[in-house]
Amino acid sequence: MGASSFSFLETTIEEIQQAIQKGNLTSFELVEWYIERIQSFNQSGPELNAIVNVNEKARQEAVELDRYFKENGELKGSLHGVPILVKDQAETKGIPTTFGSSAFKEYIPKSDATLVERLREAGAIILAKTSMCDFAAGWFSFSSVTGQTKNPYALNREAGGSSAGTSCGITSNFGAVGIGEDTGGSIRLPSSFNNLFGLRVTTGLISRFGFSPLVHFQDSPGPITRTVKDMAKLLDVIVGYDEKDPFTAAAIQARDAGKYEELLKQSTLEGRRIGVLRGAFGPDNDDSRPVNQVIESVIECLKAAGAIIVDSVEIPDLDRFLEETSMYTLQSKKDITRFLSSRENTPLKSFMEVYNAKAFHPLNDLFHDIADGPEEPAEQADYYRHRFAQEEFRRTVMNVLASHKVEALLFPDVKVLPPTYEELHAEKWSCLTFPTNTTISSQTGLPSMSVPGGFTPDGIPVGFELLGTPFSEASLLQLAYAYEKLAKPRKPPVLPKKIVNH
Repeated sequence: MGASSFSFLETTIEEIQQAIQKGNLTSFELVEWYIERIQSFNQSGPELNAIVNVNEKARQEAVELDRYFKENGELKGSLHGVPILVKDQAETKGIPTTFGSSAFKEYIPKSDATLVERLREAGAIILAKTSMCDFAAGWFSFSSVTGQTKNPYALNREAGGSSAGTSCGITSNFGAVGIGEDTGGSIRLPSSFNNLFGLRVTTGLISRFGFSPLVHFQDSPGPITRTVKDMAKLLDVIVGYDEKDPFTAAAIQARDAGKYEELLKQSTLEGRRIGVLRGAFGPDNDDSRPVNQVIESVIECLKAAGAIIVDSVEIPDLDRFLEETSMYTLQSKKDITRFLSSRENTPLKSFMEVYNAKAFHPLNDLFHDIADGPEEPAEQADYYRHRFAQEEFRRTVMNVLASHKVEALLFPDVKVLPPTYEELHAEKWSCLTFPTNTTISSQTGLPSMSVPGGFTPDGIPVGFELLGTPFSEASLLQLAYAYEKLAKPRKPPVLPKKIVNH
């Protein structure tokens, strides 16, 4: 029968592997289809700018996987033949890794990030590296390598940062599943803007080794997918202890690690208690009203499915906590410098070398704030006050969950729609003033998941966040899976082959 009987668009890991086992698809045919689609839409047609580099060996790796299956009659691993998009923040052996910066266009790492190693061992194909703002420092896609990454649902709007390319690429069907990284919200914010599922795990569940850092005690890689089941399959491969990253000692506390897909069978909304964090909703104005309306419809959907909605839950002193626990301008210079100086063949060895070389996009305003930050954060008088405030913030949020007997808090990922480029060029928002709620999770270390909520009447995606207690990833996946089966919120963008300029 061959690949002609296989539906490539919106396909899932399960569908890919079933087709391979039945002889209806080869890994090579799948890789070819994705590469052709990237060629049609990344730099051509709408020029989405989601992909930095396609892995030159992807076809060869697919051929080797097809040979393995033919010779052994079984799949190599749980991700056999699955083409994955990986944020260009992760080092990939033999594939250029830019970290979003023009100075690193020729940097080719000598080894893989631990997460990339685990993907390869499971049989996945690293298909391409995806765009990101310079060193993941921002909410938007502005990169000195790729410029702007467009939102496929509205080409005049942002794809969201910093995992812009992974989110744009997965929603545009440039790959089967994707990997992003989240320090302040860089998985969940672009997932929200692109009608995708994005998960920030409890800090330490997934190794950060081989990822350029921003705030090392907040950084976390994670999955960006079109379906919850694909997310669970990815998590079962990438979660776990790594001796190269001491923070992953946290993984020994994760009782559900390796069982995320299996636990989806217990998914239900009936009787599940969810708290609505009204203080995280935007005001009733033109910027926030469209977002609020979509989230209200989500709440009604959950109620109808039997969820117990506990409305108007509050986090005491939320705004103060968010301000006191923000450490990007304090910590990032040292963390980026420590990373770059530890690599043998990086062309620049410190954040200030990157800054002084102007190897970043001029609209990446957070770069200036980081440059003004200290060389040694811990020598600042208020450094440990900020660090302690994060612990206090975490305890406060957990008390809110406990006192209301809810397993998750629900709120919009972002209080406004994806900004237009006109708004961004006019500097309506800066990185430190953009009204995102994703920092609640990032600055407490608690897990949270972005779930597609639906669309505005103009067809702009809106996502909502579910935030839980430490190591509650399985519970968040179950809630999202039950909602996904009920609401079917995923709708792919319609991409034009050609753009006509009037």
